[in-house]
Amino acid sequence: MLKRTLAMFGLAMLATASLAETAVEDADGDGTYSMEEILAVYPNVTDEVFEEIDTNDDGAVDADELALAVSAGLLAG
Repeated sequence: MLKRTLAMFGLAMLATASLAETAVEDADGDGTYSMEEILAVYPNVTDEVFEEIDTNDDGAVDADELALAVSAGLLAG
């Protein structure tokens, strides 16, 4: 039962991350998400949260960073 519950939780997390990635639009087509692009979907994101999400400190959020942020509950609509 525990294995099944954990498997379902894992699938739910993947689905949530996947939905977040498709909800945030890469408007400039550079393959990453800027603060402005993320704010279009998550208007409550602060500079501090964006910096926390941008784990490699390149000034943009890639798909993996976005998925991790969603899984960690750092983004709220």
